[in-house]
Amino acid sequence: MDIRNLIGEATEYDKKEKLEEKNPRSWLKSVSAFANGIGGALKGSGKSFDSLPSGYDFSKMAFTKLISTYYQRTKKDFLESDYVSFGLEDGNGVLTNAGALLADNCPIYQSRLFCTRWNGLSKSSGLQDALDDAEYSGSLISLLQEGEAFVKRNSHKGWFKTPDGRVELPEYPERSVTEGIVNALIHRDYMEFGSEVHIDIYDDRLEIYSPGGMLDGVNVQDRDIMSVPSRRRNPIIADVFSRLNYMERRGSGFKKIIDDYQNQYNYTEEMRPVFLSEYDSFFLTLKNLNYPVSKNAAEKGDKKATKKRGRFEKNNLFSFGGLSILSQCKKGAGEIWTKKPGV
Repeated sequence: MDIRNLIGEATEYDKKEKLEEKNPRSWLKSVSAFANGIGGALKGSGKSFDSLPSGYDFSKMAFTKLISTYYQRTKKDFLESDYVSFGLEDGNGVLTNAGALLADNCPIYQSRLFCTRWNGLSKSSGLQDALDDAEYSGSLISLLQEGEAFVKRNSHKGWFKTPDGRVELPEYPERSVTEGIVNALIHRDYMEFGSEVHIDIYDDRLEIYSPGGMLDGVNVQDRDIMSVPSRRRNPIIADVFSRLNYMERRGSGFKKIIDDYQNQYNYTEEMRPVFLSEYDSFFLTLKNLNYPVSKNAAEKGDKKATKKRGRFEKNNLFSFGGLSILSQCKKGAGEIWTKKPGV
């Protein structure tokens, strides 16, 4: 019997096994690379994941999103030489992983963004689990912009008039949302396969999950969040986003998120953003500033809440995401009722 006549009967595993027996070095090299990876870098190499060659041909990739965004945010043209000087191409026509992640049609499969607006306070709140969901792939810049648009589409902004203008009451401060998504995309561990960045919106909160914990292995909840040292898992990507004015080189993202919340009119300490990490994951929870606050806050003597909500002693009618909102706020209690037009 001629074995060549039966080649079609072999399984993919059989073929792979024979290939590994004939040429094990290339296969073992890949296994070794992942086995020795730590924190997004190859152990002992001194190189980060985003600086390594991706194997993808630069000439076959487009960067229209990077070029247009660079001009919009810096008012400068993106030069041909910038691909090499920024670390996106190795000078020999091969993209680095950073370059692949910023290409319009990013070929790195695990670089995706999953967004869901859940119905209620959990992922199983009734007959209809989700009100909206989307899955995005492509350039990291596209993922950021799509994530921002999804949050905006699934949240509302209230306001009320004052003698000299009006006060905005967003559910989630825009700057905090942007900082949270940027941090998730830039600092995630891209060597974590089978996992992607998630944005989950519930009635009372927004959660952003990214694969990979803190680079030094210390849980973020065990630190002073206002003085976390800046350590970058993907320094090339971080540098590009810094050049795009999406972040600062000094690493003040956590502080910006908290500061933006504290500057909101209806902020109380119980609305403070929550940062949580494990060895292989990072979570950011942003509280919905317009979600009805428990009366316990006032009963416990939250002076700041009492002072702010005391300004609402009179009934106020204000606009909220296209709805007519009747705000009947009792001093210190923060009770809010809503009704649709014509009801």
